[in-house]
Amino acid sequence: MLKRYSSFLLLTALAMSLAVSSQAQVKALRFGRLVDGRGHVLQDAVVLVEGERIVKVETGASAVPANAQVVDLRAYTAIPGMIDAHTHMTFYWDKTPGSRPWAQLGSLGPAVTVFLAQENAKKTLETGVTTVRDLGSFDNMDLAMRDLINRGAMVGPRMFVADYGLHINSSPYKPGATPDPGQADGVEQVQRVARQQLASGADWIKMYGSTGSDQDVTGFQTFTYEEMKAAADVAHKAGKRIAIHTYGPDGARDAVRAGANTVEHATDMDKATIADMARRGTIYVPTVDHNRYYVAHKEEFGYDSAVVNRLNKYIARNFETLRQAVKAKVKIGMGSDAVFTGFGENTRELEWFVKAGMTPAQALATATTTGAEMLGLEKSLGAIAPGYYADIVAVAGDPLTDINVVINGVKWVMKGGQVVVDKNSGVSTK
Repeated sequence: MLKRYSSFLLLTALAMSLAVSSQAQVKALRFGRLVDGRGHVLQDAVVLVEGERIVKVETGASAVPANAQVVDLRAYTAIPGMIDAHTHMTFYWDKTPGSRPWAQLGSLGPAVTVFLAQENAKKTLETGVTTVRDLGSFDNMDLAMRDLINRGAMVGPRMFVADYGLHINSSPYKPGATPDPGQADGVEQVQRVARQQLASGADWIKMYGSTGSDQDVTGFQTFTYEEMKAAADVAHKAGKRIAIHTYGPDGARDAVRAGANTVEHATDMDKATIADMARRGTIYVPTVDHNRYYVAHKEEFGYDSAVVNRLNKYIARNFETLRQAVKAKVKIGMGSDAVFTGFGENTRELEWFVKAGMTPAQALATATTTGAEMLGLEKSLGAIAPGYYADIVAVAGDPLTDINVVINGVKWVMKGGQVVVDKNSGVSTK
């Protein structure tokens, strides 16, 4: 009997210890203002975080539990962790003298590249982006990076990946040559390759529906409507989604008709296609700033004045298409199309959105509310609310009146309840 009573006391003490420990793990984050991603702004906000989730959002000092770990960020405004809808996280360049980014791509080997690409992941977090949709890699590197981050073995944004993008054959015939894993021609091959991508663990299907990339700003349609529809059907029947890359209007028209969840880059879309996007709820990810990045980094890429001229003309067309889409109330997603040294500039796209007619609040929503909708995670991401992931960014200034506060004013970042960026040594933690 005594032995049983002793066991009872031990279990009771253990339970009490666990309860105290659990209570001690609660973090109370205090902000001067909070933009919650649901249309509300709170003053003197308190966000209670337990584990990786938000448990309460309240106001005032009385909302802070007695045993909570307090992080005083009252000098800043809180916004939800942002979502970059289009990255290439494993496109890494080591800056070896005499080398060029595109020429080096793939030469370092998958294991070394994934390890070194942690730099891209860190720079992304520093912009306040806590989640990315990564639209194209090779050698399964994006799958590996996603899984390492999810295991806690690597620090980086939450990743939703597409593995190889589907593309048409563009190589001359060589006897015995093995097709690229993403290569597909015709409906049957498209179906097979799309299924293989999903079987490999891809979260999204990516399809290159036109030419255009790097310094190539052509937009000639590659896959037919029927091929696009086949890929979209495979994705949707598996409960997945599809992003279709197209630099030009023809590919965009057929991508929307085929059921693409998002259309990437497209320029020169006509009014009928834009109206169709608005009606269907297709998300447009314009990536205007991507080519601004190439121009700004022309020396790194070895681009001459002719290339820069082509890129600048494309930027103008891309921006005008964005402006028309904003006017038509098409859903817009923030995507940087970051590659190589573009990480750390992930949110520069927001400035283009404001220039195109959005308010700062609407621009911020492209990287929060719309990004979460794009991923089908409206109840977990894109807002600061109970039950959501504790993805929270502290910025200096008012993001609802000046979008540059979001782009240049990030001071502190939490992803899934863990502080991953702290640029302000004055932040006090009790």
